[in-house]
Amino acid sequence: MKETGSPQSPHAFFAAELRRHREAARLSQRALASRMGFSESLVAMVETLRRPPTDDFAKACDRALNLDGTMTRLYVAMAWDKAVAHLRPWLDEEEDAEALRSWEPNLVPGLLQTEAYARAMFSTAPAITSEEVEDRLASRMRRQSILHRYKPPMVTFLMDEAVIRRRVGSAEIMREQMMLLLEIAERSNVTIQIVPYDTGEHCGLAGGFIIAERNGAAYAAYTDAQPNGRTIQHRQILAELSARYDTIRAGVLPFKQSLRLIEEVVNQSG
Repeated sequence: MKETGSPQSPHAFFAAELRRHREAARLSQRALASRMGFSESLVAMVETLRRPPTDDFAKACDRALNLDGTMTRLYVAMAWDKAVAHLRPWLDEEEDAEALRSWEPNLVPGLLQTEAYARAMFSTAPAITSEEVEDRLASRMRRQSILHRYKPPMVTFLMDEAVIRRRVGSAEIMREQMMLLLEIAERSNVTIQIVPYDTGEHCGLAGGFIIAERNGAAYAAYTDAQPNGRTIQHRQILAELSARYDTIRAGVLPFKQSLRLIEEVVNQSG
């Protein structure tokens, strides 16, 4: 059967590696499917690019072939293929984080955006096509999966009050977005806090950023900029961002008071 897609694409590479590892283990598609708990037809379709793999499929491949995460890492690389190039290095770093500390002065953080909110924002980019919007949206939704995995990172989201007040899209889109913030804030690994308007000027107004931590230490960060943000691993800059984060956090409302403010915004929109 003729295979579709570029042989250089991450999807094609995943399929080729799956076939290579399966044949090295001397397994037929049927035998591998049996070990994985998936159908033989699905294994065949993934190998011939007729069906993209899922996260569960990639993990099952690793278990069945004793690959210690090889296919899962390939899946993650494939999933980021449609993300904008400047963001991909950060997405890889974010996947490994045990904790994330996010500051956002203008927009709802990407990890918390609804599809409608994200689509409205992506659509504002000059000369962007509808296909590009949908590609970026798919990557955004894929990125959010880290909040739903078996062992999600501990995440603290600090946002300026402007984030919940500025309308993006329609009033309905904003209401849906605020309701999602309240819903996600119920999770034990998520904290959302608001810096109120009356705080006045503070160092966070210079731009947003997110810090990734592992073993209690910052190892990477992503900072917003026009036209593109950047991923940072330099120790001194990480230390400076951490200091800024602590300074910003000193001015936030307590957790429950922050949620009450978001609820007020929801009620006002209704």
